[in-house]
Amino acid sequence: MSDVSLRLGAEGAAFSGTAAGAVPHDVGRVSDYVALLKPRVMSLVVFTGFAGLYAAPGELHPFLAAVAVLCIAVSAGAAGAINMWYERDIDALMERTRNRPLPCGKMAPQDALTFGVVLSLFSIMLMGMALNWTAAGLLALANGFYVFVYTVWLKRRTPQNIVIGGAAGAFPPMIGWAAVTGGVDLHSFMLFALIFVWTPPHFWALALYRQMDYAKARVPMLPVVAGRDATKRQIVAYSLLLAPLGVMPAVLGTAGLVYGAVAAVMGFCFVLLAAAVRRNDDDRPARQLFGFSILYLFVLFTLLIVDRAPGMLSAGLPGAGLLGFAG
Repeated sequence: MSDVSLRLGAEGAAFSGTAAGAVPHDVGRVSDYVALLKPRVMSLVVFTGFAGLYAAPGELHPFLAAVAVLCIAVSAGAAGAINMWYERDIDALMERTRNRPLPCGKMAPQDALTFGVVLSLFSIMLMGMALNWTAAGLLALANGFYVFVYTVWLKRRTPQNIVIGGAAGAFPPMIGWAAVTGGVDLHSFMLFALIFVWTPPHFWALALYRQMDYAKARVPMLPVVAGRDATKRQIVAYSLLLAPLGVMPAVLGTAGLVYGAVAAVMGFCFVLLAAAVRRNDDDRPARQLFGFSILYLFVLFTLLIVDRAPGMLSAGLPGAGLLGFAG
C-alpha cells in the first residue's frame, strides 16, 4: 500500500464534510470538555514536566511550582482539544476514538476549537507572567508543534509522523526545568532526548496491534505503510538507542547512581521485549512492550524526583555525574 493511497484526498473537503461533521451535535457537558483534554495523555505530560521542574537546580516557591505544572497541564490539554477538533473525521472511523465527544456529536466542533485556543493562550501567558518567558516560549513551541507540525502537517502525510511529532511530547521536562532555571542546558536537553527516542517504539508497539484501525482511517502509521517486519526492525533499533540514553542523566549528574542502575536494567528489559516483538508474529509481545514502555518512563522519571528529595537517594545536581559533569 503506497503513501499516496493512504493520504486523505481533498483533505479540506473531507475535513469540513465527513461523518464527524455531519453528526448532529449538542451542548457539551463538563465531562465532554474534560475528555477533550485527553486526561490520560495529560497525566504523563504533567508527570514528566513536574519531574523536570523538581530535578532542576535552584529553588522555586511551591505556589509558583504549582502554577508552572498547571500551565503545562492546561497547555497539553488545550493542544489535545485542538487535535480532536481537527481529527474528528478520522476519529469517527477508528474503534479506539469513535466515542470521543466530537464524533459522537456531544458538542459543536467550534466549541471544542474555541476551548482549545483559549486555554492555549491562557496557559502560555500565565507561564510567562508568573514564571519566565523562556518557559513560556517552550510551552508555546510544544503546543504549536503538536497542533501544526504533528496534527496538521505530519500525521496524515508520512509514516514518520511519530518520529518527528514526538518532539511535542518531549518538551515538558525541559519546560519544567526552564521554569526553575530560566534557561535550557545539557541536562534538560537529555531529558527531552530521552522522551523523544522513547516515543517511536512506544507508539509503534501500539500501532502493531491497532494496525487495522489506522488503515481504516487511512492514517499512514509505519505498520500500514511499510509493513510489520519493517516496523519491528525500527522498534528494535530505537530500543537499542534508548537503553544507553536512559542512563545518561546519571552520567551527566542530573541523577545519581541508583537511578543509573535502575535505568540500565529497565533499558535492558526494553530491548528484550523489543526483540520478542521482532521474533513473534502475534500481537501479545507488542501489547507487552506498549505497557512496559509506559512503566519504563514512569519509573525513570519517578527516580529523578526521588533522587532530588531530601534524605532519599544520592542526589544528582549540583554534584557531578559519573564522568565528572557538574550541574
